[in-house]
Amino acid sequence: MNSLQGKGFFIWKIPNCENGDPQAIASLAHEARMTHVLIKIADGVNSYNVYEGVDLVPPVARKLREIGVQVWGWHYVRGNNPLGEANKAIERVQSLQLDGYVLDAEGPYKERGKAAAAKKYMDRLREGLPDKPVALSSYRFPSYHPQLPWREFLERCDFIMPQVYWMFSHNAGEQLARSVREFQTLTPQRPIIPTGAAFKERGWKPEPAEVVDFLETAQKLNLVAANLYSWDSCRAYLPDVWSTSSDYDWFPPPTPGDITEQYIEALNTRDPDQVLKLYNSNAVHITAARSVQGYQDMRIWFEALFFSLLPNAKFVHTGFSGTGNSRHLTWTATSDMGVVHNGNDTFGLYKGKITYHYSFFTITIEETD
Repeated sequence: MNSLQGKGFFIWKIPNCENGDPQAIASLAHEARMTHVLIKIADGVNSYNVYEGVDLVPPVARKLREIGVQVWGWHYVRGNNPLGEANKAIERVQSLQLDGYVLDAEGPYKERGKAAAAKKYMDRLREGLPDKPVALSSYRFPSYHPQLPWREFLERCDFIMPQVYWMFSHNAGEQLARSVREFQTLTPQRPIIPTGAAFKERGWKPEPAEVVDFLETAQKLNLVAANLYSWDSCRAYLPDVWSTSSDYDWFPPPTPGDITEQYIEALNTRDPDQVLKLYNSNAVHITAARSVQGYQDMRIWFEALFFSLLPNAKFVHTGFSGTGNSRHLTWTATSDMGVVHNGNDTFGLYKGKITYHYSFFTITIEETD
């Protein structure tokens, strides 16, 4: 089963997204580092995003898959013809070779007698899609909507995607936390992948900081993925929200280690340019034999270190002390010419880079039998 991780966006009407240009949609998804896109593929018993007999989903799905983005289809269901809706879902998911399927059940499924329709729909859906990941998209607070047949849906779903739309409010994170609490009390429990608001409606719109609050809260709650709705509205009317969500890094690069650890890592590349990235341009390097200043002279020294003094060396960080703008580093090395047991360096830092560096070490030639 495909598992979602990271950021995703819902697409409602493909023509309203980058004028329906598949390459433009894929390029923006790549730029935003999306891991998945969810495209509307059906409404009731009818296919969706088909215009004058032309299905717009396949070329968009193909371009997204080419860049490694999962493509899920979503389907607004009503329950008046559950077998017809299930058959349409099976047909669309299979023909489009989708990675997953989302059923969007809202008001029509709160009508009396719809629990039986939900069971019939899910039984047929799972008969046709036994191994495909399936998610339920519905209201953010199930306590407000007890008429919806939550159990009948969730018993056959893999995920719940609550629509955490904080409309006419501005407390995105607080509402998400409440939604998660409520769904964690439902039986059966399912992994939660929330969908946040990225649209405007009746004079209300989310602020960029609220979208960040939503995404940050999702991660603080250890949710593996989150979505925003909808690409159509966000790109057309909320460019600042799009930019903010695009820039949000769900998988931030690991925090670099201490400057002393970065220094040893750079030494192990045996590339003077990698080492010099850690220095300010006017840095001073001092040894017992000489003092030099600036990249050019330091490059000469590191070239001598890597290729003459300690060729093919493996450097090992053995400890450091200091905080702020001062560090003391100890290290060892083994090389084709000898070993270092007593590497002992001092750094003075300015704006996070080395501006003063004192080095001391001796090379021991170890005898071999």
